[in-house]
Amino acid sequence: MEHAENPPVRENPRKVREGIVVSDHMVDTVVVAVNERVSHPRYGKTVQRTKKLYAHDAGNEAHVGDRVRVQETRPLSKLKRWRLTEIVERAR
Repeated sequence: MEHAENPPVRENPRKVREGIVVSDHMVDTVVVAVNERVSHPRYGKTVQRTKKLYAHDAGNEAHVGDRVRVQETRPLSKLKRWRLTEIVERAR
């Protein structure tokens, strides 16, 4: 009989993204705009794509303009699939 000394390693760790809070009007939820720089498939020029992520902010700590880090999680509502892990930089 085998016994596992170490727990199984998660093969697909949760994604982590960094972005700017664009809305904090909801209770326990913030909207985070995440910019991604990708190379255009045909022309090779670098283009910016923006994605809005709905993130769970339990203490309503983040405010518009803050730079935050969010982590992927189980679905929390119809649109929320991320949770706030830390506030990297406060808005000035």
